Amino acid sequence: MARGQKRIGFVDNNLDNFHSNTYLKLLRNDLKKEGFVVGGGSGLAKRQSQLWAKENKVAYFQTAAELNACVDYFMILAPSDPEKHLELCRSVFPFGKPTYVDKTFAPDVKTARQIFASADRHKVPMQTTSALRYSGVQDYVAEVGRKNVRHMVTWGGGRSFDEYAIHPLEMAISCMGPGVRRVMRRGVGKQSQLLLDFSGGRTAVVNVYTNARTPYAASVTTTEGTKHIQVDSSQIFLNTARAVLEMFKKRRPNIDRKESLVIRRIQDVAGQKRAEKGFVKI
Repeated sequence: MARGQKRIGFVDNNLDNFHSNTYLKLLRNDLKKEGFVVGGGSGLAKRQSQLWAKENKVAYFQTAAELNACVDYFMILAPSDPEKHLELCRSVFPFGKPTYVDKTFAPDVKTARQIFASADRHKVPMQTTSALRYSGVQDYVAEVGRKNVRHMVTWGGGRSFDEYAIHPLEMAISCMGPGVRRVMRRGVGKQSQLLLDFSGGRTAVVNVYTNARTPYAASVTTTEGTKHIQVDSSQIFLNTARAVLEMFKKRRPNIDRKESLVIRRIQDVAGQKRAEKGFVKI
């Protein structure tokens, strides 16, 4: 490891997953000039995680405490295991190092608040996001101005609503802010819609179409008109990783936690029967 390199520790349920592979590759290639390296990893599923670490030439540590001695920052991954995130966060927050927590942040909003509270107690700069926060959709909204966005429609797919609704939701909230007043759900099968009412009369429709070919996309409506944007998925993880490294460098989050919490709250409400019958206040 070169002198002066900044070391990231991967903490996971099972290190052998798409996100660990993707971020490791980006740090070793596209983002190599940033000077960050993966200093080691640790996983709750020890055998599978050790095999992944050996195959990818990453130092493996049995515990987060052992890993801590060799890293400057943490990335808590476990993208398909949000129920493990509180446990994993509690294992690293006492060390006080900037930490990124992967999507989906938490299994419910109560746990999400516990994670933020734990980070605050240990004075840990921390943030969470879906990779769909960093796309051409947000670039366009930055160009026209968030305050001018009156309505959005977003689309996304994936294996299941519980795991993948985060992506089209993140697109809407990152562009329109946390001011959601109420939500309703239409459809609980493979085609599902979330209707969001925001402050100031603004609205959004979030489409989640699982187990089907549904490219991530959004339409953005301002007083001047509507623009449809298909997401270039080849760039979103690179953009996300850059944002994480920026947070590590500055040692402060670059995402408003109110947005992360309202996304989780919407997911909670969307899973309730009452949301299928009418609007539920957030």
